[in-house]
Amino acid sequence: MGLVLGATALLAWAQSPLEVPALSARVMDQTSTLTEAQRLALDNKLAAFETAAGSQLVVLIVPTTAPEDIASYANRIGNAWKIGRKDVGDGLLLVVAKNDRKLRIEVAKALEGAVPDVAAKHVIDEAITPRFKQGDFAGGIDAGIERLMQLVRKEGLPAPETTPEPPEPAWADGVWGLGIFFGLMTALMVMVAGPAGLLLGLLVTTFAVPPAALAWFLTHSTPVMVIFAIFGAMGAFKWMSTWKTTTGTSAVAGASKPPPPKTDSSTDSSSWWSSSSSSSSSSDSGSWFSSGGGGDFGGGGASGSW
Repeated sequence: MGLVLGATALLAWAQSPLEVPALSARVMDQTSTLTEAQRLALDNKLAAFETAAGSQLVVLIVPTTAPEDIASYANRIGNAWKIGRKDVGDGLLLVVAKNDRKLRIEVAKALEGAVPDVAAKHVIDEAITPRFKQGDFAGGIDAGIERLMQLVRKEGLPAPETTPEPPEPAWADGVWGLGIFFGLMTALMVMVAGPAGLLLGLLVTTFAVPPAALAWFLTHSTPVMVIFAIFGAMGAFKWMSTWKTTTGTSAVAGASKPPPPKTDSSTDSSSWWSSSSSSSSSSDSGSWFSSGGGGDFGGGGASGSW
């Protein structure tokens, strides 16, 4: 009796449906059929389509859908992933079961008018399976999604929402004005006084920024702000002249001394930072994708084989 129960449990486990994979890209290949370059090219094409039209289209390549038939599997995946915009539900899913030699276009309810079952079948028979039979999986998928995108574009769906750029704050003009003014003054000082001009520019900025900022806050007028900045700069020159007369020392003395040579530790630190930054930027590269959360799949679409 125990053996019978054990065999029954094992059979039930063996017939359990496949787990739903985590949605991580617009083109997911669990069989390594596509090269990474082919997968990225298809992924980028679908990303551009989503940006322009709003609809989401995902491709999933699996070894097999057993014990489910491909229609049941694709419907379960589509409803789990919720492909399509939240308020529109415009999602499409292309599932390819390579070892089973079967494929399925699963259409969300919102797109059943744009991609009826007959149209989906035409896409499979005319664009995809002829290339699959020749071993050209990337070409078949590319031709198939191109036909599907053409059908969706004709439907007249709502345009994708665009995020408007925030308006420039009122104080932005003042910041630009101050930056240009002090940039020109510092450059002039460096030309006249050499490296010591940098310290001179810092002193002038310290004296000129507070009155210039106050003038802008009170009047929101760039000319008034510049006038107050000039008065502040004149105050800086007056202070330096008085300080030099009192102490007999230039306020910028020693500022032109060359910096000490770099040590090995600074060179090593710079080299490590450069290497670390390069490694970080390369590890951060790659695409990321998530569902719009609106697709509701009711079984519309078509299946085929090759």
